[in-house]
Amino acid sequence: MASDHTASSRSSRDSPEEPKTANSAAETKKPENEMSSVWKLVLVTIALASAVFCMSLDATILATAIPKITTEFDSLGDVAWYGSSYLFTTCAVQLLFGKLYTFYSTKWMFLLGLLVFEIGSLVCGLAPNSTALIIGRSIAGLGGAGIFSGAIIIIATALPLRIRPIYTGLLASMHGVASVAGPILGGAFTDHVTWRWCFYINLPFGGLTAIFVVLFLPSNNTLITGLDWKEQLKQFDLPGTFFLVPAVICLLLALQWGGSAYPWSNGRIVALFVLFGVLFIIFLGVQVLQKDRATIPFRIMKNRNIWGAVWYVVFLGGAMFIFTYYLPIWFQAVKGVSATQSGIDNLPSLIGLVIFSLIGGALASAIGYYTPLLLVSSVITTIGSGMLSTLEVNSSIGYWFGYQVLLSAGGGLGAQNVMLVAQVAVAPEEMAMATSILIFTQTLSTSVFLAVGQSVFQNRLAANLASTIPEIGELSVAQSGATGFRDNFSASQLPLALQAYNEALVQTFYVAVATSVLSLVGPIFMEWLSLKEKPGKNEDEEASQSAAATDQRDEKASMGSDHAKADA
Repeated sequence: MASDHTASSRSSRDSPEEPKTANSAAETKKPENEMSSVWKLVLVTIALASAVFCMSLDATILATAIPKITTEFDSLGDVAWYGSSYLFTTCAVQLLFGKLYTFYSTKWMFLLGLLVFEIGSLVCGLAPNSTALIIGRSIAGLGGAGIFSGAIIIIATALPLRIRPIYTGLLASMHGVASVAGPILGGAFTDHVTWRWCFYINLPFGGLTAIFVVLFLPSNNTLITGLDWKEQLKQFDLPGTFFLVPAVICLLLALQWGGSAYPWSNGRIVALFVLFGVLFIIFLGVQVLQKDRATIPFRIMKNRNIWGAVWYVVFLGGAMFIFTYYLPIWFQAVKGVSATQSGIDNLPSLIGLVIFSLIGGALASAIGYYTPLLLVSSVITTIGSGMLSTLEVNSSIGYWFGYQVLLSAGGGLGAQNVMLVAQVAVAPEEMAMATSILIFTQTLSTSVFLAVGQSVFQNRLAANLASTIPEIGELSVAQSGATGFRDNFSASQLPLALQAYNEALVQTFYVAVATSVLSLVGPIFMEWLSLKEKPGKNEDEEASQSAAATDQRDEKASMGSDHAKADA
C-alpha cells in the first residue's frame, strides 16, 4: 500500500534515532540550499550534465583510439590496463566520497573530484609512454568517483523532491549520449587530429563546469563543525578503508585476469579470490566495531528500501552491461559489419536509453512514486532480454531494432529512478552515503557480470565450434576477435561457424535474462514512498516540524558534548 507520508516524516520513521554523523560530539548544520533562481538552476544543471558527460565519455572514447595508442607506445599488452586502472581507483574511493559529501561542503567536494579528474585527463593527454597513460587513467578514476554521485547529491539538495526525478533522468541520460558520442569522437580525433584529444576534450568541459558551479551553486547543505582535524579523520573509518580498498582491488584483478591472462583455476586467480574473501570478512567485522563511523553503516543497509535498491542496481545493471558489451560483437561477428556500422546498429539501445530515462523521470514526478516504475523496468528489461536471446544469424533489422528499443525502455525507466531511493528512504544526513553505496555496487557489479559473461561466451564458443568444426583451433579463433573471426573458415565452414558463434552469444544473453528476472526481487520488497508533499500540509506545520527536529539535534549534540567532557 502506498504511503502518504512526506519525505521528512518517512525519514523519521525509517530512522527513529537521529544518525550521529559526528559521534554526537559536534553540531550538525543543514542550511536550506534549494535554488530559487531559474536561470542559475539551468546553468548549474548544464554544468553537472557536462561533468557527467565527460566522466561517461572517458569510458567509451578510448575504444576506437586504442589501436593508434598501442602502435605509438608499442604497448599491446597494456590494453586491458587502460580501462581497468580507471575502474580500480573509481571503485576504491567511491565510498570515501560518500563520507566526504556527508561531512563537508557538497559544492567544494564536487569541485575537488572534478579537479582530480581533470588532472588525470591532462596527464593522459601529455603521456610520453604507456606507463604514464595508465597513471593518468588511475588519477582520473580517483576524481571520477566523486562526479556522478556529487551531481546526484547536488540535484537532491538544490531542488524540491517533486521535480528531482526529471533532472536526475537528465543526468542519467548523459551516460547514453556519451556512449553514442564516445566511439565517434574517438575515431574522429584519432584519424584527423591525435588520440590525445580524447583526453584534452575533458579540459574545456571541466573548466565550464567549474566556473558555473563556483559562481551559481550556493554553499552548502551539510557541514560538521566543532571537531579538530584528528576527530574529523576518525569519522572516515580508516581501519575499514584499509581492508576494503585491497579487497576490491583483489576482486577486480581476479575478474580482469581470470579467463584471459590466466585460467580461472590458476593459483594466482584462486589466491586473489581467497584474499578478497578474507579481507572482506575482516572489513565487515570492522564495520560492526565502528558502528556510526563505519564506511557502510548497518543502519543504512538494514533499511529494506536501500538493500532492495542495491539488489536492483546489481542485477539490472549487470543485464544492461552484458548487452552493451556483447551486442556490438554480435553485429560485427555474426552480421559481418564494421566497427563503425556496429555502433550505428546499436543506436536504438543507446538513444532509447536517453529518451526513456527522461520519460522515466517525468513519470516519477507525475505519479509521485518510483517503486512501480522500478517494477515495470525489471519486467520490460526481462522481456527485452528474452527477445534479444532469440536472435539468429539471419535475423532482420525489424527484430534486432525493436528488441533493442524494448530493452532500452526497461533500463531507462529505472536507471535514474533508483537513485531517488537514497533521497527518500533515509534521513537527509545519510543521503550522500546511501547514494555512494548505490553507485559503488552498480560499478562493481558491471565488472562481475562482464567476467561471468566472458566466461560463458568463451566456454560456449569453444564447445560449439568443437562440436561443429573440430579441426579449427580454439586459440586462433579467440585471438582473431570479432572482426577477424570469419577469416579462420572456408566458404563451406563459415555458415556452421556463424551458427556456433551466434549460439555462444545467445547463451551469453541468457545470463542477462536471468539477472533481469532477479532484479525484480529488489523493488518487490521496497515500500511505496511518495515523492509528493502530503495534501493540506501548510508551511506553519512544516516550520514547526523543522524547528522541532533542530531542537532535537541540538539537544543530542549538547548531550554528546557533555559525555565527551565527562570521558575526558
